[in-house]
Amino acid sequence: MLGNPIRDRRAERREATRAEILDAAWEMVRSEGLAGLALRDLARKVGMQAPSLYSYFDSKHAIYDAMFAQGARAYLERESLIPTTGDALTDLRAGLRSFIGFCTEDPARYQLLFQRTIPGFEPTPETFAIAVAGLERLKDRLAGIGVTDPRSVDLLTAIGTGITDQQISNDPGGGRWSRLVDDAAEMFCNHMNATPNPPRRNRK
Repeated sequence: MLGNPIRDRRAERREATRAEILDAAWEMVRSEGLAGLALRDLARKVGMQAPSLYSYFDSKHAIYDAMFAQGARAYLERESLIPTTGDALTDLRAGLRSFIGFCTEDPARYQLLFQRTIPGFEPTPETFAIAVAGLERLKDRLAGIGVTDPRSVDLLTAIGTGITDQQISNDPGGGRWSRLVDDAAEMFCNHMNATPNPPRRNRK
């Protein structure tokens, strides 16, 4: 009879400390902005010396990368919960509401995932793959209601981020722009019905 597997308590403690550091980092960027993440202050917040942070993350960008991964997984999970009915307008409204709600509830996370706010930062390929999986899930959902042209997908994401940017920038915590979601979905749906084929580019 096999006994219980031996726990790697050292690894567990390490992961717990990493999680504590990331929780503190999120708290800081939500208060001070993404650019306000200072390693000295972060170390102090979790009760360690700044050099000790490098035992868990080899750079500030590594911390941003881990935060990006957390945010991308949260988006992927949210995307998987969006209900589908097969009705284009209903599903477009539900998708836009979910996306804009996800973005506006945490502006720092939105900026990290969808804007190039941090100079020089690029997520690692492994981390970026999580974000790509979220986009692929979005494309699959849109394909279910007949939206397959990449131009149309780009237009819809531009509408979603445009409303998000206006809401965060001009009415944080309010609803002046986010309440336009249903109108935007109807506008997009009407556009799709009016232009079933993408326009051809002029050839020189």
